[in-house]
Parts: sequence; C-alpha cells; structure tokens
Amino acid sequence: MTQAATIPSVLPTGSMDSYISAAFQLPMLSAEEEHELAVRWHDKQDLEAARQLVLSHLRFVVRIARGYSGYGLPQNDLIQEGTVGLMKAVRRFDPSMGVRLVSFAVHWIKAEIHEYILRNWRIVKVATTKAQRKLFFNLRSAKKRLGWFTREEIEGVAEDLGVKPETVIEMESRLSSHDLAFDPLESDEDDGHFTPAGYLADMRSEPSAQLEAADTAEHEHARLHEALKGLDERSRDILQRRWLNEQKETLHELADEYGVSAERIRQIEKAAIKKLRLAMAA
Repeated sequence: MTQAATIPSVLPTGSMDSYISAAFQLPMLSAEEEHELAVRWHDKQDLEAARQLVLSHLRFVVRIARGYSGYGLPQNDLIQEGTVGLMKAVRRFDPSMGVRLVSFAVHWIKAEIHEYILRNWRIVKVATTKAQRKLFFNLRSAKKRLGWFTREEIEGVAEDLGVKPETVIEMESRLSSHDLAFDPLESDEDDGHFTPAGYLADMRSEPSAQLEAADTAEHEHARLHEALKGLDERSRDILQRRWLNEQKETLHELADEYGVSAERIRQIEKAAIKKLRLAMAA
C-alpha cells in the first residue's frame, strides 16, 4: 500500500492551528507516487488522484502563505487563496514534462495570494499596472534603510526591477499612505480631527452643475424618444410597457396578449434594446 492511500478524506476545520497541524502530518509523495497520480488525473480525470495530489502539497501552501504574514491579512485567507492556486496548478500539471508538482505549483500558489493581497490590502487599490504589481511585492525587500528613498536608491531599485524611477516614487508614496474615511466616525467628531467630508466642497448644489445635469437629462430623454420612433409599433409597445410605464408588465402578460411565447417577447425586447443603443450612440 502506498503512502497516498493513507491520506485522509478530510482535514479538521475547527481551528486554523488544527488545520495546519494536520496538513504537515499528511504523508509526502515520492516521485513515483506523484507521477502515477498525475497520470491518472491527466489521462483519466480521476478526481481521487487530484484530491491526493492537492492534500499532499498543502504543507507547501502553508509555508508560502506564512511568507506574506507581514501584510496584516488573515493567515487563513492567505492559505485558502494559496490552496486555490494549488488546485489550479494540479488541473494544469502535465506529468510528461518531467518536473515535480511543487516546482510547477509555486507560481500558481503565489499568483493567487498576490491577487488576494492586492484586492484586500487597502480599500483603494495600490497596484493596477503590471509594473506597479511587480514593484509592490519587491519594494519592501529593496529598501536599505528606514525612511524615504534617496535619488540614488530610487534609480537603483528602478534598474533592478526594470521599472521607471517615477513608478518607484509613486509606489513608495502609496505604501506610506493610509486609508482615510470620507465621513467622520462618531469618536472623531469632537477630537479635532477633520475628514475629507469636513473640508471638501460639495459641488452637487452648484448652479452650473445642476444646470448641466438637467440639460444632459433633457437631451438624453429627447434622444430616447427619437430612437423609439425608429422601432416598429410592436417593439415600441413592448419596451414602453416593460420599462417605461409606471406599472410594468411581465413577459407572460405580453405573451398572452400578442399570442406568442414569453421567450419570443424576450427576443423582441432584446432586439429592440439593441436598436435603441445603436441609435442613441450614433
């Protein structure tokens, strides 16, 4: 009996410590066992083989996830995202390539963890372009001292990472900033702190802005009615009663009236909306 046959069907879910402990107690696969399971999954879509491949590599997910603990995000979420990456790697793993699964999977594990960190590290995204994403995960390790970079350090980091110096400056500023609530919290109202809601001008009541909004709405309303005139009577009636009337009617109600199926009414409605969009975009 191989080690793979002793892998349990489930892991404990009561606590993260129990889960991690169980992951490290799972038997590791030999190269031969791993290749056999990978072939079964790759050639026959054997789900049990894929399950054993995933479970036997969970310890590597935990180790990688621990390396990102400095971002202040929950460890269990990092492990969960890394496990998603591991499952993607198993799905794409080709045993004929002659490499171990862990070498192939590390990219997918880190990629999922990186995506999670970028989505959740701050309310406002700090990295959107490829250069910014690359810089985000390397800037901390690139710092030689505390405080802001000197010009020489900026140029050195930019050269090492293959980005522009301006990108390094912008990312350093983003990493050093903090999220700020727009509206004050109850505890902040009397302590002398001011949030943007307290000093930014509210332009919604500005006369020119209101005039512009009213003019735009009137113009769009006129264009909509002009576009409606270009539809046949049935299509126009269906759109009017489905979307424009205060009391909107259902597909089945219109289908009964026109003597067709509800699906046919939906098709007419879809085609009419498409014509309206084209007419209004012209």
